[in-house]
Amino acid sequence: MIVKFLAPAAVTALLLSATVGAAPAAAQQAGLAVDSSFIQMAGSLGLLQLKLGKLAEEKGSSSSVRDFGKRMVADYTKANEELAAGAKQAAYPAPVMLRQHQQVLERFVRTGRSSFDKNYMAEMVNDHGEAVHLFQQESEGGRVASLKQLASRMLPTLQQHLSLATETAGSVGADVTAATSRARQGS
Repeated sequence: MIVKFLAPAAVTALLLSATVGAAPAAAQQAGLAVDSSFIQMAGSLGLLQLKLGKLAEEKGSSSSVRDFGKRMVADYTKANEELAAGAKQAAYPAPVMLRQHQQVLERFVRTGRSSFDKNYMAEMVNDHGEAVHLFQQESEGGRVASLKQLASRMLPTLQQHLSLATETAGSVGADVTAATSRARQGS
């Protein structure tokens, strides 16, 4: 008689523990998806910044734009190595340039020298505003500790890039009011 009552109770307990265990697992999967999205977007942005920096060194009319491009090449060469190592450590695929960033690059490859400086610097303010927001989100809410630490460590450099981009954009007459207000809203 006792077995009749204990068997259903044991089955019920197993089902409840499986159901309760599924909720944290689903939340953990959602958290890992956020980290995966972060490393994919951050890696793609890094690759874009490196290639656009090289274009700025070649096509920039202003010495301040060429110098900015040179700094982006130096900083993103290092940053991309760190992002690739971070992705590998967290067992994510190596970063590749996403289609949206490839399209931006192609647009700048076709941009003439005369309009390059203003367009490039406006893009830099916009991209670095997005990057600051992306890295802030990861540093505050990431689930993979190594990626969260990477985002926290890289964030001050990105904030410097945004400030320098805004300053350089102003010096070449680029309209960055929409980009800077978007960057502030995202932060």
